[in-house]
Amino acid sequence: MSGVIEDDVEARIALRINSLHVSLILTSDTNEKALQDSGLFTPDAETPYVDIAGRRFHIGTLNARFIVYVKIGGNSVNAAIAVQILLNRFRIQGIIHFGSAGSLDEKSIVPGDVSVPLAVAFTGAWNWKKFGSDKGALNFGEFNYPVNGENLLASVDYDTIKLFSKGHSPQDVFWFPSTTSWYSAATQVLQDLELSQCYDGVCLPSKPKIVLGTKASSSDSYIKNKAYGEFLHEVFNVSTADQESAAVAWTSLSNEKPFIVIRGASNVAGEASPGSHASYLASYNAFLAAAKFIESIPTPRLACE
Repeated sequence: MSGVIEDDVEARIALRINSLHVSLILTSDTNEKALQDSGLFTPDAETPYVDIAGRRFHIGTLNARFIVYVKIGGNSVNAAIAVQILLNRFRIQGIIHFGSAGSLDEKSIVPGDVSVPLAVAFTGAWNWKKFGSDKGALNFGEFNYPVNGENLLASVDYDTIKLFSKGHSPQDVFWFPSTTSWYSAATQVLQDLELSQCYDGVCLPSKPKIVLGTKASSSDSYIKNKAYGEFLHEVFNVSTADQESAAVAWTSLSNEKPFIVIRGASNVAGEASPGSHASYLASYNAFLAAAKFIESIPTPRLACE
């Protein structure tokens, strides 16, 4: 079964591209393995994928819905570019972004749990203050060890992001809210979803769960530092951190497309790694939630129906 190179797109897959799809946005090889291991995705028999600008867009069905999925790779730049290409080249009903994340709130979210945030903030845009000026939200001197004090790194404030969208003036935003109708549907269909506790003979210490009503932090910095994770949790009330969610949300909102973020916790910031089984279960459980959510998305009716 062969795919299609970019030069052949217009001639050979116009029908596939013009069909209405739900899009799954993945971040890693582990996410893709979880999707493939589930057996729920069936590649299109004629055109299983399309290569565009070095990225592979997989076409098929999942739970009887037309799906296109793309693995975007890490960081916000890759995420935004991949999602924009997707929206430019395919007819997309909406976007489901799933992957793994680090927990910043181990009392509520532990490895294997799945978080469905109400909103995502991009916490990677900093206005770095001059030493001796008014202190910003994050004052590095407060983290001096063993005694707090002055620090030449001074402090930073967190900047908003310009959100551009059709028919609207640019807005300065910090939070990117999930689409209300999709989030409401998720709360109905996901709250009792059974998640996997074991993989390859290794089990999590507790039964994983869906956690709704959270907020998420996203930036290009991968957070393993406990002190910074606690700071983000205390100041912004965020429960998870990742590198792509805000960019996916940002691009979706700019193009006025419904979206939702579903992230499985693979670790806790500052804690020892729970192992590869937990990382896989984070991805697999996030995919199970994404697949279940797809069932709840109404199929748009044609104008002639």
